[in-house]
Amino acid sequence: MLVFRGLIGGLFQVLVLAVLLLLPAGTWQWTRAIQFLLVYGLANSISIVTLARLAPASLEARLTSPSSKSQPAADRVVTPLLIISLLAWFAFIPIDVFRLHLLPAPPVWLSVLGAVLSLVGYAVMWTSLFQNAFAAPIVKDQSERGHVLIDTGLYGRVRHPFYLGILLFLLGLALWLESYASGLALLLPLVMLVARIMVEERTLRETLDGYADYTKRVRFRLVPFVW
Repeated sequence: MLVFRGLIGGLFQVLVLAVLLLLPAGTWQWTRAIQFLLVYGLANSISIVTLARLAPASLEARLTSPSSKSQPAADRVVTPLLIISLLAWFAFIPIDVFRLHLLPAPPVWLSVLGAVLSLVGYAVMWTSLFQNAFAAPIVKDQSERGHVLIDTGLYGRVRHPFYLGILLFLLGLALWLESYASGLALLLPLVMLVARIMVEERTLRETLDGYADYTKRVRFRLVPFVW
């Protein structure tokens, strides 16, 4: 059952994040992290159930096997590096908060603002999935699925709104968990994300009708008015 598979995957995500945050922290008594894990787990479950009911093809695309013969060789390198950089980034947060203290902790109001920003980023991520049933976890030719160009909604503003949502989510989380240094450390995942975008766009130009013209209409890849 699709929704069951999605919920199991969501639970696995929460468990992985719990290990990455709480194990390096060396304590379960980290209020901000526990708050985040509870909120993320609840939001994830609601989003998965909603997507399964209203846009099952989008959820199915995210749950399909990540291996594909049509995946470009460059993506076979970039995607694992992106995942590793993200996992390392999450583990770095508690190391900074509990051990390194590289920078002073942000004030409470900024931490609260970070929580709001993180939730906004999360909403952008899931909205982009809702609007695009072809948002697969790897870059690949999806012609066999009847891949069509999506250029409405968030995709009418930037070409990769899911990745924009990820950045907002992570930047907000760094503030939420009181680590300025983690916000600066996002530069590494950002480099990997940009590399992933370049690989993805090259593949879409080759396999998706109308994508070249779409890039002329929607100029910005990731951040409106920036890039």
